[in-house]
Amino acid sequence: STRESRVPERYGFVGLTSQLDNDPKMYGEAISDIDSDKWLEAMKSKMDSMGSNQVWILVDPPKGARPVGCKWVYKRKLGADGEVTAFKARLVAKGYTQRPGVDFEETYSPVAMAKSIRILLAIVAWYDYEIWQMDVKRPS
Repeated sequence: STRESRVPERYGFVGLTSQLDNDPKMYGEAISDIDSDKWLEAMKSKMDSMGSNQVWILVDPPKGARPVGCKWVYKRKLGADGEVTAFKARLVAKGYTQRPGVDFEETYSPVAMAKSIRILLAIVAWYDYEIWQMDVKRPS
């Protein structure tokens, strides 16, 4: 047939998004990328930030414990015009490598529902109570 075949318009964004997702997936890809200097600067900036915020301290692991590994996640931030505005690098823990009952025990982190907080604040306002915000650094 001599008829020209065209992809339907509804598939246009699929091709566009696959072209835009060209961020490095691994450290090796980032340092061999054309923008490697920007990725290295983003990683250095993140490490400096974590150091100044005292995100961690070095300790000796307990006998028989396996430390959780980490990996870098990279993202190019785009402006409204589609141009790259920033290079972001995050260091994330590979929690998926942990084994329940071996590397950790089940934990519970209490989180208040937004509705509960609004009710509490309404009661505080109604009775003209004082309220304080505080942060607990570590349990005693």
